[in-house]
Amino acid sequence: MNYRKFGRVGWMVSEFGYGMWGMAGWTGSNDDESKQALQRSVELGCNFFDTAWAYGEGHSEALLGWLVSNYPGKKLYTATKVPPKNFRWPSRRGYTLDDCFPPDHIEEYIHRSLGNAGLNSFDLVQFHVWEDAWLDDDRWVKKVDDLRRQGLIHALGISINRWEPWNGVRAVESGLVDSVQVIYNIFDQDPEDQLFPACAAKDVAVIARVPFDEGTLTGALTLESKWPAGDWRNSYFVAENLKASVARAEALRPLIPSGMSMPEMALRFILNNPTVSTIIPGMRRVKHVEANVAACNAGPLPGDLFAKLRPHRWDRKPTRWSQ
Repeated sequence: MNYRKFGRVGWMVSEFGYGMWGMAGWTGSNDDESKQALQRSVELGCNFFDTAWAYGEGHSEALLGWLVSNYPGKKLYTATKVPPKNFRWPSRRGYTLDDCFPPDHIEEYIHRSLGNAGLNSFDLVQFHVWEDAWLDDDRWVKKVDDLRRQGLIHALGISINRWEPWNGVRAVESGLVDSVQVIYNIFDQDPEDQLFPACAAKDVAVIARVPFDEGTLTGALTLESKWPAGDWRNSYFVAENLKASVARAEALRPLIPSGMSMPEMALRFILNNPTVSTIIPGMRRVKHVEANVAACNAGPLPGDLFAKLRPHRWDRKPTRWSQ
């Protein structure tokens, strides 16, 4: 496993991190299977785990706590997210701090999450939605400082809305956040425009989420793809999005080198960017852990292939279905 510096906090985190939404928020989740996958990731060198209260209302946090308790001799970096008070994802322009993160709500959910995980503190706590306008209200800053003094959290991050990487640049430039979590992949290259330069300048860590574009970049989607009732992907891959996504993935197939899969190509594309601290694919099975670790261990893509993928950037704007 290769490791990168997590911004100015200085942690050395695995390039391959673990996104824990799928094991609590998607249909078909199985705790025994999830635990096996988590353990295998640690055996292979993964040391960064990203969860949230919203992933099963604490269920994923409990799995993270179980994992940490099973490896008392290893440093596993724990990251969770405070849900917005109005429980609306994503945030919208005009939502105030009182709508989403009033101080008492922040503290309440830190304690809830610590209780779910059975931990004394989290290495990283993130706001699960973000609006740069909240920089004009410093009550959240004071509350975070208080939680740090209590030793309940050690670093603060923000999770940026889908397809809005600009809506975090002010937060990075303010010096008040230690990390940003943002969608970044072959299609979603727009964080490179403003957000990544700001992060590099301020030495703010970058967590790259959705490396497979919610499944598009696995190459497994078809126009007939369907999911069980209640699975959120049914509302995301509406007809217009599914059609466009499948077409975009098919356009990549001629570029995949012999012996390489589309998921490997997608992960290694992200590794070409030195601003990224860690990538957090969602996984539930050991075979996916092993494949993703192997891809990351192969390192960044060759320069010529990386250059051929750059024109496949897909600039998108949030819609009613993009969540």
